[in-house]
Amino acid sequence: MSQFSDHQTLDPATLLAWQVAMGADEAIDDMPVDRFAPAAQPQSAAGEPAFQPPNAVSQPPARERATQPRPVVAKPVQKMEGAGADVATQVAAAANTLEELQAAMEAFDGGLLKRSAKSTVFSDGVPGSDVMLIGEAPGAEEDQAGKPFIGPAGQFLDRMLASIGLDRAKNVYISNLVPWRPLGNRTPDPAIVSMCLPFIRRHIALAKPKVVVLVGGVSSQALLDTTNGIVSLRGKWRTIDIEGHNFDVLPTYHPAFLLRQPLKKRESWKDLLSVKEKLGLL
Repeated sequence: MSQFSDHQTLDPATLLAWQVAMGADEAIDDMPVDRFAPAAQPQSAAGEPAFQPPNAVSQPPARERATQPRPVVAKPVQKMEGAGADVATQVAAAANTLEELQAAMEAFDGGLLKRSAKSTVFSDGVPGSDVMLIGEAPGAEEDQAGKPFIGPAGQFLDRMLASIGLDRAKNVYISNLVPWRPLGNRTPDPAIVSMCLPFIRRHIALAKPKVVVLVGGVSSQALLDTTNGIVSLRGKWRTIDIEGHNFDVLPTYHPAFLLRQPLKKRESWKDLLSVKEKLGLL
């Protein structure tokens, strides 16, 4: 038999300690209250029910009014998939500067993708640089800070760039194909890529880099319009046409992949030297 089976044999201090141990750590009233019992009518001094005007509406006590549910006004339903690729194309084309493009993207209905993200990760580095890097999508740290490539992979990317004399604070411009962090860092699906592609194409057109480095498979496949994997794409220069201008692009491995596969760093080093040669720095 439990030592607490007969509560009448226990002193109040022991009972209180047991109630606290069970989680009852807050006193609401001195006595229990039956909330389901009908409210008692007010009594007059003679013991008769007090007179109420015919149109009077009885009000529950203040404590009970506070616990009653409040009506919630329904909000307009927001589409899960966002405004879509056609609207994104129109919005992007209307931007004439990088500042206008950023403002347009921040105002754009990106659906659940955008609503689940903290920031619109637009860019970092120096606009107008000869080199523009385009990654895939922000991670958790990038979403928190609102800048691309600042986590461990970004720090490794900075070291890679420094090895050929490049620096995001001086002569590199960085952005992403997808400006909003996908839930759970998932790989962006085709619908997301299709919606975001007009923005990054317009971004390239406004930034006017001499060289575009596509970092990772997702950005490489999207901008090159191919289903080939990054292993077959990397290290090979291609030309893409954006709004009547040709841009030299080079796909390469994502630094996060290199951190998991260090043996691939040798191939990325060749890509970096190829960029340096393209810029006439060798």
